[in-house]
Amino acid sequence: MNPNTFQSLPVPSTGEIREILAKRVDQQKQAAGIVAGVIDPNGRRVVASGNLANGDPRTPNGDTIFEIGSVTKVFTSLLLADMVTRKEVALDDPAAKYLPETVRMPERSGKSITLHDLSTHSSGLPSLPGNLKPEADYSMEDLYRFLSGYTLPRDPGSEYEYSNLSAGLLGHLLACRAGTDYESLIRSRIARPLSMPDTGITLSASMTQRMATGHTAMLAPVANSDLPTPLAGAGALRSSANDMLTFLEAFLGYKESPLAPAMKVMLEVRRPAGQATIGLGWIIMSAHGREIIGHNGATGGFRSFVGYAPNERIGVVVLSNASTPSGIDDIGFHLLNPNAPLANPEPPKQRTEIRIDPRLLDNYTGRYQVAPNLIFEITRDGDRLFAQGFAQPLAQAAGQPIALPKFGLFAEGEKDFFARVADHQFTFETGPEGRATSLILHRAGRDMPAARLS
Repeated sequence: MNPNTFQSLPVPSTGEIREILAKRVDQQKQAAGIVAGVIDPNGRRVVASGNLANGDPRTPNGDTIFEIGSVTKVFTSLLLADMVTRKEVALDDPAAKYLPETVRMPERSGKSITLHDLSTHSSGLPSLPGNLKPEADYSMEDLYRFLSGYTLPRDPGSEYEYSNLSAGLLGHLLACRAGTDYESLIRSRIARPLSMPDTGITLSASMTQRMATGHTAMLAPVANSDLPTPLAGAGALRSSANDMLTFLEAFLGYKESPLAPAMKVMLEVRRPAGQATIGLGWIIMSAHGREIIGHNGATGGFRSFVGYAPNERIGVVVLSNASTPSGIDDIGFHLLNPNAPLANPEPPKQRTEIRIDPRLLDNYTGRYQVAPNLIFEITRDGDRLFAQGFAQPLAQAAGQPIALPKFGLFAEGEKDFFARVADHQFTFETGPEGRATSLILHRAGRDMPAARLS
């Protein structure tokens, strides 16, 4: 097959898409329900499989509401591009220009963090603020306090490092410039002009009725995610497949839009981003002979993928109601170009708790270095072990690590434990006296050894 024929493979048929989704739900057990939408020169279509929740007889469709996680960042950057085209802001405006004078925005080598830096994840800010606590409210004052005390590890604009904080801060700054809040800005500048009634943060009564239930990787139901207001621009939006296809229609030029100039701006300025490049918000990749522009998202109970191939005028959205390690990106890429392979994730293993001597538990408590920026602390409360991760952003050599949610561990052997809230298993390795010297974290098909810290 010559390369030109290779590139011209058609979008999979509706029947083929249905088979892909059904396999992912019914055999591979990677979601309770998945919805995929495709738009191409022949029109738009939506295919779904599974249910709104485990045990819920309702089936999802194009109007089912999902959390879209980090796909929100594309909307935030579209707001930026729109305000640039309106000459309300400039890409090289310092972020500090839109903050109260009492906030000391970090700088380095005399260089300020610009709005462009925030949109392209090259600000030097960490993934999340170090004073963020999952169990506590996080206020604007908390964010300002963190920014005022943070030291940049590199010059702004010099290097790509994915940052939820940057995107959240960008959304906040744009809302400040517009004299409103982030969600109102999304609705007035994007959702209403593009006729996307089901895209927002706050759920209307109708959206609540159509909201899918999120699930863990083990398909246990979880509550909806609620990002703190200062970080909403990083991942707080909810939407439907139909709304997201409408969004892609505008990018692909299938419908006229007042946002067309802003959408063009998003791709005109590009920076390196690992193996890809990044425009404003969008990740731009060359894969299997096609340029793909896309973004994915994940929350505690959902995964999302939105992307398009501009030359072929194909757009794809895939929304899933389970937060699995493998996600659904491979489905999105495959629908954009059938030459892109599909993953074959293993179904989550159903595990059974057994009773062990509670005296063994004290042998396993301690702190374990799983990765350079991740430590797991194992504690005991009664007859149960608990695990809690502490993440240190790689760009921040010192400072307060981010405490991740604590979760219980259940024994399936004297040294083997599993979590029910995520697809995590822990195997403790012990010395001659029975005290753990290390552990192995089994996650997403990987074995991650971790030495016990003194």
